[in-house]
Amino acid sequence: MGLFNNIKFFVLCHGMLQLAQLMVSGYLKGSITTIEKRYGFSSQKSGLLAAFNEVGNTVLIVFVSFFGSRVHRPRCIGIGALFASLGVFLIALPHFIGGDYDYTGSGSNGKNNSSLCLSEKEVSNQTCDQENGDERLGVYPIFLMGQLLLGIGGVPIQPFGISYIDDYSIKRNSPFYLGILFAVTVIGPAFGYIMASFMLRFFVDIRKMNEIIFYNKDAKWVGAWWLGFLVAGTILFLTSLPYMFFPRKMTKEENIEVSAEPSSEKMIEDKKPKTDTMEDLSLTEFLKSFPNILMRTLRNPIYLLVVLAQVNLAAMVAGLATFMPKFIEKQFTQTASNSAMMIGGLNIPSAMLGIMIGGVILRRLSLSVRSSALMSTTVVLISIFVAIPLLFLGCPTQRIFDKDFGLQPDQCTLCSCSTDVFNPVCSSDGVEFRSPCHAGCRNEIKSETNEIKNYTDCACVASGKTLGYATPGPCGNGCANRLIPFMILSSLTCFVASLSHTPSFMMILRTVTPQDKSFALGIQFMLFRVLAFLPSPVLYGHAIDTTCIKWGEKCKTRTSCIYYNLDLFRHRFLGLQIFFICGGFVSFLLTFLVLRKLNSTQQQDDQNNDKSKHEDREMKEVKQLLSIGQNTQQSV
Repeated sequence: MGLFNNIKFFVLCHGMLQLAQLMVSGYLKGSITTIEKRYGFSSQKSGLLAAFNEVGNTVLIVFVSFFGSRVHRPRCIGIGALFASLGVFLIALPHFIGGDYDYTGSGSNGKNNSSLCLSEKEVSNQTCDQENGDERLGVYPIFLMGQLLLGIGGVPIQPFGISYIDDYSIKRNSPFYLGILFAVTVIGPAFGYIMASFMLRFFVDIRKMNEIIFYNKDAKWVGAWWLGFLVAGTILFLTSLPYMFFPRKMTKEENIEVSAEPSSEKMIEDKKPKTDTMEDLSLTEFLKSFPNILMRTLRNPIYLLVVLAQVNLAAMVAGLATFMPKFIEKQFTQTASNSAMMIGGLNIPSAMLGIMIGGVILRRLSLSVRSSALMSTTVVLISIFVAIPLLFLGCPTQRIFDKDFGLQPDQCTLCSCSTDVFNPVCSSDGVEFRSPCHAGCRNEIKSETNEIKNYTDCACVASGKTLGYATPGPCGNGCANRLIPFMILSSLTCFVASLSHTPSFMMILRTVTPQDKSFALGIQFMLFRVLAFLPSPVLYGHAIDTTCIKWGEKCKTRTSCIYYNLDLFRHRFLGLQIFFICGGFVSFLLTFLVLRKLNSTQQQDDQNNDKSKHEDREMKEVKQLLSIGQNTQQSV
C-alpha cells in the first residue's frame, strides 16, 4: 500500500475526482439553455437549478470541516463522491420518464409541422390535450433533488482534500500542489462545456435523428442534454473508489530543501502535521464551542477581507459560468453547441493558466502574505480595465415583427397562429417573424431532401403589390464579426483575475492558527456558497429575465423567453461582472493596507523594544561604573 501513502498520488487522485465533479457542473451550465428550451424554464428558474446543489452543501460544510482529522478524511471524500454520482444520474432521469419532445408546437393532434398560415377553421382541431406532460410529471423537483444530492456528496471533497494535502506536504511544495489542484479543477468545467458542445449536436430523442429534417442551427433544435450526465456520473463513480484505500494519517513528505519563510506578517509556521484540537469533542461540546471559534475566526481581519474578496470573484464566476453560453448564443447568434465550445475551449483554459502561473509565482518568489495581497490587488485592478471594453462589444436587437410590438397589416389578421409555435423566419425585407404563420406565409418550397428552402405568399411581408417571401431561421443582427474580439478580451480578463486565486488561498492558510485551519476553510466555503454560488446565478438569471421583450407560451402558460433586448442584456449581464470585480479589488486593497499597518506597527514595537533594551543596558553600565567608583572611594 506504499502508493496510497504518497501525498503526490493523493494530489493526482484528488485532481481526477474534482475534475469529474466539476465536469458535471460545467456540463450542466453548458446545456442550461437547452434544458430551458426543453422544459420552458425562465432564466431565474434555471439559475436556481444551477445553484441548488449549494443548498445541501451549505448546511453541512462547516460541520464537516470543523471535525477535521477526527474522521477518516479520504474515506469521507470517497463516500461523498458516491452520493454525488447518484445525484448526477437522478438529473438525467426526467428525459426517461417524460414524453418525446414536441418540436412542432402544435400539440399531440397537430399536423401543421411547418406552421403555415391557417384559418381559424383549419386550426380548430389543434388542442392542448397534451398539457405539457413533462410538467405533470414534476421534472423540476427531480432536477432539484439531483442537484441537492450532488451538493451533499461534494461537501467533504474540497475542504478535506486541501487540508489533507497541506498537512502532509512540506510548506515549500504546498502552494505548488494546491496550484496544480486548482488548475485541474478548472479543467473539469472545461471538459464539461466541451462535452456539452459534443452532446448537443445529437437530437434530444436520439432514435428520431433519421426522421427530423432540420439541424442544430434551427431554432426548434433541442440537443441530447441528458446524455452527458450519464457519462459524467459514471466517471465520478469510478474516481471515488481509490479514496477507500488511503490511510487516515499519512507520512509527511520529506523536506529536502529548507526555505526561508518571511515572518514580518506573522505567518503561521506549520512544520509538522497537527491534529485538530477539536478531534476529541463530542457533538454537544462542538455545538457549545462553535460560536466562540466562529467569532475567533471572523475577528481575524486578514481572513475576513480575503474571504470577502474571494466571495466577490466567486459570485462573478458563478454567474458568468451559468449564463455566458446563453449570452454568446443570443448576442452573437451562435448555436448552443458552439457557445459551450467557446467557453470550454477559450475562457476556462485561460483561467486555468492564470491559476497555474499564480501558484508558480507564489512558489518561486516565496511571497509573503503582504506581497501576496499586493499581487492580488494589482491583477484584479488590471482585470477591471480589461473588462470595461466588453460593455461596448455587442450587437443590437434584430428587427422583430409581432402584433405586441407595433402595427400589424390588415391582411395578417387572416391567419390564426398558435402562440405555442416558435419557428422564426426572416422576411425578404429583413424583418424577423416568430413563425411562417405570423408572417402570413401560405406555401413552402422544399428541396429534394425535403428540407424547407423558402416560405412564399407571405401576406405580412412588404414587397410592393406582390406577396413577399421568407427564409427559415432568424435574421441575425449582422455583427458576428465582433465575437472574436469579445472572446479575446473575455479570456484575457479571466487569465488576469485568476492570477490572484492561489495567493489568496495561501493567505488564508498562513494567517489562521493550525488548530483552526479546517474550520477556517469550512467557514470560507460556507461563505462562498451562501454569498456567491447560491444567490449569484439567481441574481444573474433575474437580471436577464428583466431584458426579455417576448415570452414564449405553451398551452397558455408562460415558458422561456424567445426575444431579448440585446443592449440591455449586455449592459446588465456584463455590468454585474464588473461590479463584482470591483468588490474584489476593494477587499484586496483593504487587506494590503491592513497588512502594511500591522507590519509598520510591528516594526515600531521592535524598535521600541530595541531602544528599551539599549537604555536598560546603558543604565546597567552606569550603575556598574557608580558601583566601581564607590568601591574605589571606600578602599581609599
